[in-house]
Amino acid sequence: MYDSVQNKLMALPDEVRVFPAHGAGSACGKNLSTEKQSTIGAERATNYACAPMSEAEFVAIVTAGQPAAPGYFAYDAVLNRKDRALFDPAGAPRPLAPAEFIDRRAAGAVVVDARGPQEFAAGHLLGSVNVPADGRFAEQAGTVLPADTDLLVVAPQNREEEVVTRLARIGFDRVAGYLRSPDDALTAVAEHVTSAGRLTAARVRAALQGDNPPVVVDLRSCGERGEHGFIDGALHIPLGELPRRLDELPRDRPLVLHCAGGHRSSIGASLLRRHGFTDVSDILGGYAAWALLSAPADVPAAV
Repeated sequence: MYDSVQNKLMALPDEVRVFPAHGAGSACGKNLSTEKQSTIGAERATNYACAPMSEAEFVAIVTAGQPAAPGYFAYDAVLNRKDRALFDPAGAPRPLAPAEFIDRRAAGAVVVDARGPQEFAAGHLLGSVNVPADGRFAEQAGTVLPADTDLLVVAPQNREEEVVTRLARIGFDRVAGYLRSPDDALTAVAEHVTSAGRLTAARVRAALQGDNPPVVVDLRSCGERGEHGFIDGALHIPLGELPRRLDELPRDRPLVLHCAGGHRSSIGASLLRRHGFTDVSDILGGYAAWALLSAPADVPAAV
């Protein structure tokens, strides 16, 4: 990469146009721009990786704070070496009646609930993993869901096919079916429905000063912690590493998870509950809410 950037790309004239292979938010890089095109000259002037430096300096700056690769990357690398049938949207999974949905879950299928964190917290099927559709859904689903297991989908109304297709794009095409009209369906199987705890930053602060303080788990990246700060004593496990680091978490103490704003923490908390952790909550509003609570009244909080 050093040779490609420093010796090949930077040798081109400033007016050469550049088009990205990935957009902002991609797990294939860090701090990617939202621009749809650029020039060699603009990158030479503004891109930290394009500034003149030694190979050792380049490696150090590019790898610093680099997030862990999502779990599905290795899975897809294997799939890409195999012959596979094309995904056929017309043959996509069908809606299941609530009773059949519950039966398939009991047989071992994993439920992925793609509704928003607040809606999920209000009521969801026991053992569901919350990966909201409004976000980096495919990447996050491929990080926390098993690749070799049948999946069942609970999605926002009329977005079921979208969720199924986005899963198929990363090779997660073993979807057995989905719930139609999730609100009505969950009411029909109320005995299988539970809620999730979401705590305000003020309640977490009070709990940390109590007799049985919770273990706070920070799911953000190293870069986020370095830029915005962190809660003293918090255990740092980025969401991408959480599935393989469950053994580092105590099962005999309350756990409170947080991210930047409350999206990833809902994913992580639901994953822990699925794996048998019983006292798990997340911070409503994430670290942004904590920073606002902790900031002096006359100093703007970091966001």
